[in-house]
Amino acid sequence: MTAAEALVAQLESYGVEYVFGTCGHTNIALLDALGPSAIEFVIARHEQAAAHAADGYARATGRPGVLLTHVGPGMMNAVTGVATAALDSVPLVVITGDIPSYYHGRHPHQEVNLHADADQSSIYRPFCKRTWAVQRVRDLPRVTERAFFTAASGRPGAVLVNIPMDLFNRQVSPYADGHPLPGHLGRPGLDEQTAGRIADALLGAERPLIYFGGGLRGPAARAELLTLAEHLDIPLAHSLMGKGVISDRHPLLLGMPGFWGLETTHEHTRGADVVLALATRFAETDASSWDAVHTWNFPPSRLIQIDIDPAEIGRNYPVHIGAVADVELALGEIVAAVRARQTTALTRPGLRDTITAARGAVFDAAREAGRGDDFPLRPQRILADLRDALPDDAVLVTDVGWNKNGVAQCYELPDQGRFITPGGASTMGFGPAAAVGVQIARPEQVVVALIGDGGMSAQLPAVPMAVEQGAPVIFVVMNNRAHGTIADLQASSFGRSYGCEFTDAEGRPYSPDFARYGESCGADGYTVTAPGELRKALEAAVARRRPAVLDVPMVNEPVPTPGHWNIKDIYAGRFPADAV
Repeated sequence: MTAAEALVAQLESYGVEYVFGTCGHTNIALLDALGPSAIEFVIARHEQAAAHAADGYARATGRPGVLLTHVGPGMMNAVTGVATAALDSVPLVVITGDIPSYYHGRHPHQEVNLHADADQSSIYRPFCKRTWAVQRVRDLPRVTERAFFTAASGRPGAVLVNIPMDLFNRQVSPYADGHPLPGHLGRPGLDEQTAGRIADALLGAERPLIYFGGGLRGPAARAELLTLAEHLDIPLAHSLMGKGVISDRHPLLLGMPGFWGLETTHEHTRGADVVLALATRFAETDASSWDAVHTWNFPPSRLIQIDIDPAEIGRNYPVHIGAVADVELALGEIVAAVRARQTTALTRPGLRDTITAARGAVFDAAREAGRGDDFPLRPQRILADLRDALPDDAVLVTDVGWNKNGVAQCYELPDQGRFITPGGASTMGFGPAAAVGVQIARPEQVVVALIGDGGMSAQLPAVPMAVEQGAPVIFVVMNNRAHGTIADLQASSFGRSYGCEFTDAEGRPYSPDFARYGESCGADGYTVTAPGELRKALEAAVARRRPAVLDVPMVNEPVPTPGHWNIKDIYAGRFPADAV
């Protein structure tokens, strides 16, 4: 058999169901081997779309997404999508065809070269957990096994396997053992002493708080988190990526801190004497640019930080106790230590009522703002109609702007729902294609891509990809004919929004007809022309179970920002005292 056929057999043995990507002369030998296999190839028309789709599939399944790209421009087109997955700790295996091994350094067609010969793997090194440049065909099965193990183990992430095209066609003997993935190797937990120290710190605190991020996803980890919080009556806050881990209506959940966070949340984060941080990196926008006046106050607050990645411990704040551990195991051990010391549940008088009232006020205010019949629609009206029209287990995949920040702040996510968004890179264009990957992974659920017109324009190939796959994604385009969030930011800082709004040659507001574009691709198209039409269009799209594009005119209205972001100081000419 050829090495390509052997590689496909290895992928099948790992449970790979889909490979996302585009074709090119360096990878068609592998595509040909995929043809008769049980693995389906999802063609995406553009490599960034393919990467986002593979990313969405991985987020929805918890298994590594697999991306196949071509040499040079192909793999470079995918960089943004792969980096988005990498920065959000999503397991992604990228397989890239390269120039023939025996032409190395001669600058053959599409080789990445100029000041270094045939070094395209280096482009991915800043954000991938590991890159492999395969030199010999006999190394390919071992490297592939390492790639899948590395992508999914520890802190998940993206990896690259770069393969010269001639290796695919070389003859190999069938792999004797199939190169199986390593079995269960165990995960790092907390030792009894450290768990005890953390329990003592939480029990001794007057105003403890638990802050969790996107690394806390499994049902067992969620259950342990709730057990700990409810036993000690500790308020909870989540990062952007942590939304949906705990029910939005839980009486201990404060919501999100930071620039797009809530002032009621900040009252607790600033005033906490002990903070237990779980699987979160204290991103800049979640931490108000690490300014102690606004969100986190370390010290005098004492930080207990638990993360699977040692590089995150103490990265942005000094720690009182730091532990490298799997958060699920760590929580179980902390719960056991707490219960050994405190057998009866604690109660903090008035805490739950205060949090419930504050959270309810946020959701109610957003609902009230969405009741009007103004047209174009206010963004709160769009979110309210989505909440009413979608089934409770719908998956909401957002892009950036109101659709990300507004949803994280004031959209009451149902307990069965899921919120998927690009956090670390905040990539415009993530939503459309990622939603296709999510829908492929979850064919029975309703999947909505909630996106701006800028994000939709950036990833138009997502619509034909959805049509070709029979993936009934509902693309809801919040169309304000602008890069709205940046337009608002520029207008508030400089008095105008030059270069941020879409206009035609005469300077009039301009937008493509996204509904008709959807129809031209074979999807259903809905143009919302009156306030009451959005909910009807949503209900029709949900019922029809076909790809659909909804073009929804929206006013450009900024998301409230109770927190702080240093960029506003920079625009005003103010800089930190220690800036040099």
